[in-house]
Amino acid sequence: MLTAEKVKNYAKQLGADLVGISPMSRFEGAPMEQDPRYIFPAAKSCIVLAFRIPRGYLRGIEEGTYFAAYTAMGYGGINQIYSPIVMRELTCYIEDHGYECAPVPNIYPCPNIPFETQEHDPGRSLPVREGLPNPDVLVDFRVAAYAAGMGEFGYSKVFLTPEFGPLQRFVVLLTDAELEADPIYEGEICDKCKLCARGCSGAISMTETESITIAGHKCEYAKLDWLKCSVNYRGGVAEHNPFLTSDAKLEECQSTYCGRPQLDEWCGYPKLYGHNPAIEGARGCMRDCYVHLEQTGRLTKKFVNKFRTQKPWGIDRSKHVGQEVRSKHRLIEGGGE
Repeated sequence: MLTAEKVKNYAKQLGADLVGISPMSRFEGAPMEQDPRYIFPAAKSCIVLAFRIPRGYLRGIEEGTYFAAYTAMGYGGINQIYSPIVMRELTCYIEDHGYECAPVPNIYPCPNIPFETQEHDPGRSLPVREGLPNPDVLVDFRVAAYAAGMGEFGYSKVFLTPEFGPLQRFVVLLTDAELEADPIYEGEICDKCKLCARGCSGAISMTETESITIAGHKCEYAKLDWLKCSVNYRGGVAEHNPFLTSDAKLEECQSTYCGRPQLDEWCGYPKLYGHNPAIEGARGCMRDCYVHLEQTGRLTKKFVNKFRTQKPWGIDRSKHVGQEVRSKHRLIEGGGE
């Protein structure tokens, strides 16, 4: 007999760090374009796996000396290599017990178009039957993790778990096996310190908030400027991008979505596993948040030494006037694409 305990134990044996289970009813009220019930209408359970981002993946960015590991291993590597392998094995395990399992990896078909744009762009695809959403349905993994009792939304809208804070990525598996669900998380991880917003370069509002309701629980978080987030993510602030090839491009880039290919040269760093480079290294929403949660003892995962050992770095470009940045990374053939 397939049970929730067996599924969780096997998932962790395969390499998942956290596992939560939600009944499909908890997605009631989700927008059609994000509702996993349209992916597998007969599903009874949503299994959510979390894969932690080892904090050492961020060490080089924290020191300002090595920027590849987080993008390659903590982002693309988890989403496109490691988690799909675990998902396939767990899918086969469930199907070997006679139940169908539909994996939903953290790989969006349109990674360079934010959901806000896709939702209002009827030309992106066509519904195959009347009453169905346009494909592909883009599951909100934070909502799924909340519904599975794995933690809560932080002020930044990044999802927090009591074990790893903001340092994990999620995937979803849908099955028609009826598995025992986890209760909604009732603890408090985020204390609304807003250090995420202070550390971010203007994408996270200090004053405006938004909210959604999941399974009768209101989740509130800061209003996010996704355009600023997308640009800053790949180094849209000169102070935090040592590879910036031209200060003159900044104004243009701050008003242009970062997925446009003409910004590749400006960025000065290649894509890794198809992902835009995380030059800013999630400075506010992940690193500053993690530092605060660690310092205040709010995480169950403990380390011998603290993550942040000195004041965060920033480049004073007035000291480099006239110096041209000739990034060697632009010469890497293929850039990992």
